[in-house]
Amino acid sequence: MTFTDIINQYDPQQLLTEIENKSVQDVDRALTMEKLQLEDFKALLSPAAEERLEEMAAKAHRITRQRFGNTILLYAPLYISNECTNGCIYCGFNAANKVPRKTLSLDEIERDARHLHDQGFRHILLVTGEHPKKVDNDLLAAAARRIRPMFSSIAIEVYPMETDGYRQMVDAGVDGLTIYQETYDRDLYAELHPFGKKRDYDFRLQTPERGGSAGLRRIGIGFLQGLGNFRSEAFFTGLHATHLAKHHWRSLISISFPRMRPAEGSMPPPNPVSDRNLVQLICAMRLLMHDAGLVLSTRESAELRDNLLPLGITQMSAGSCTAPGGYSDEDQSTQQFAIDDDRTPAEIEQLLKSRGYDPVWKDWDEAFLNRGEG
Repeated sequence: MTFTDIINQYDPQQLLTEIENKSVQDVDRALTMEKLQLEDFKALLSPAAEERLEEMAAKAHRITRQRFGNTILLYAPLYISNECTNGCIYCGFNAANKVPRKTLSLDEIERDARHLHDQGFRHILLVTGEHPKKVDNDLLAAAARRIRPMFSSIAIEVYPMETDGYRQMVDAGVDGLTIYQETYDRDLYAELHPFGKKRDYDFRLQTPERGGSAGLRRIGIGFLQGLGNFRSEAFFTGLHATHLAKHHWRSLISISFPRMRPAEGSMPPPNPVSDRNLVQLICAMRLLMHDAGLVLSTRESAELRDNLLPLGITQMSAGSCTAPGGYSDEDQSTQQFAIDDDRTPAEIEQLLKSRGYDPVWKDWDEAFLNRGEG
């Protein structure tokens, strides 16, 4: 059974009603559970749970320390291209936007990668829009091979591929995939994606499973907060994560919490998510997924990121730039969206140490796969 089969069993409006009708007693019961059932997860996402945020935060903190210690993995995105044929109305890369377009050459990719390597990064995320005539699998594979000597882990956040495409990425040295559904609401998804290949809801929804089948070591999912109702979107994200953890158990599952940020030509969030609700979401997800990586990007402010750390976060980006070539070129006109936390990687490292955390630049090496050789 695919996740499409599972999500099709739910009526989104009925689900939201069930979540909103949970009581404080339901929340208190959920907080006593060592392993959450889906009804418990609904309770922790409910309005009633906002009265128990301190208890949720304390338990989320305890579970994270048990599973991950005090470590925070640091990574950085490297944007290869902002050229795109999709019409996502919330994105700065929207094909209809009149913005400068750029696709990096392999030499330019290596130059930006060298900049990140010299700052200490050993985990990198390659990011593109979706334009098959500008960026295809062969270019991505060539880029991964070119920069592989500098990084222990290379992930991609690009257009959805077929399983064979992900196998090609694995062969080139890519070990991770990040893919956001953006919204799990099928009708809203169609409205937000008026044209382009990304309009295919089901193909995108099944992407993490194809990545898992291809042997990718890490799979990251999430929804773009601000598009749909965060309570039902969070439930489907958790449901998706549990499905992937069960059926692709060889892959490490991570969950990101991106909120909409200002971008060229984008709309204001139709369903804004408050800081308080972001706290609730992170805590609820940790209580559901004890071993998942929880990722926080530079979309959020420095102050908020610092305060969210104890709630279950295990991975953070630092010193990010969302423009192709932006690390070695000061021109930011091609950026996907504006970041908020603009501290340098060194400043993030010092902040983590001052808070009692162990900043991790590298936690994986391909040599780990060569068991029994030599």
